[in-house]
Amino acid sequence: MRIVIFANGNLSAFDIQRAHLTEQDTILAADGGANHCKTYSIRPNALIGDFDSLSDEILQEFESEGVPIHRYPAEKDYTDLELALQFALAQEPDEILILGGLGGRWDQSIANLLLPAAPVCRDITVRLIDQCQEVTVLRPGEEITLHAQPGDTVSLIPVGGDALHVSTTGLRFPLHNETLLFGATRGISNEMSTETAKVQLGEGFLLCILIYSKNRSQGGQS
Repeated sequence: MRIVIFANGNLSAFDIQRAHLTEQDTILAADGGANHCKTYSIRPNALIGDFDSLSDEILQEFESEGVPIHRYPAEKDYTDLELALQFALAQEPDEILILGGLGGRWDQSIANLLLPAAPVCRDITVRLIDQCQEVTVLRPGEEITLHAQPGDTVSLIPVGGDALHVSTTGLRFPLHNETLLFGATRGISNEMSTETAKVQLGEGFLLCILIYSKNRSQGGQS
């Protein structure tokens, strides 16, 4: 089962296309993410948040359609997106996809980018899609397979410390059991040399960012 969470950040029709939503997906809206569901005529399976970014009209409309509402106080320890992520994890999905997770506020965007690194996400793939970019976190001992086109950009960014024993195949500038230093930019702007590439990590955490051409509808991570 895949769960798709709509957050309140930037979202375009291209993002919806990239997500390849199906009837089998469970759709959650984190607060103002319900505005995106309304815009694109998507009926969520649940709404979660304090709803300070959602009009009463849209909230009541979804409620009248039988959509479950999970309301939290404005003064809380978690963002609406993290609450939605916790709700999603409780359903034991195979994958979680976040749409609209990035936007104009740097604090929110950085926090959302790091959510997949949370310990509770250790056993599940969490991806963020933002227009021509897909972002996920690689944990210690993990390997990720990238599917894209030759020339598409791949960036590997250490978070929380150095990334050790990093190896890649299928990239223009390969890494062989090497270290990417935290705060350095060596892993930025690598390129796919084939349609499939692999990234292996020994220790640390890596943000793995795949940037593809907007006119392509294929690509992704597994």
